[in-house]
This record gives sequence, structure tokens and C-alpha cells, in this order.
Amino acid sequence: MATLNVKGLPDSLYDALKLRAKQERRSVAQEVTVLLEAALTTPAQHSILELRGLGKGLWPGTDAAAHVENERAAWD
Repeated sequence: MATLNVKGLPDSLYDALKLRAKQERRSVAQEVTVLLEAALTTPAQHSILELRGLGKGLWPGTDAAAHVENERAAWD
């Protein structure tokens, strides 16, 4: 398993990280791993509610009817 050292991390950011780790009952290292994994492995999901204009640039190859059905099902 790799080791990551971060130099120059602002104290305020580290304090926020420690607080979040404590709230989640994790070590700082565990919290960093969870945050990095979420940021790097979870694709951004777009909601139809975020559309501005037609929003075609955000929806290439998306079946609009299927997407709306999935959005509605998620709210049930």
C-alpha cells in the first residue's frame, strides 16, 4: 500500500479534516482515503434540474426519456 505525504497543507484545512474525521469516527488517514476515493471514483451525476437552456453539452448520448424516468423513480 502506498504512502502519501502532503507538504504545505494549510492549518485551517488540516483542522477541518481532523474535525470531519472525528465526526465520522475515522482517523485522519482514513478520512483522506475516503474523500480521495469519492472524488476520484464517483462520476458526477447530473440532474435534469441542473439544466440551463437545452443543456445538450452535458447530455451527449443520453436517452432523455429514460433519464427522466430514472430521476422520477429516484424520488419515489
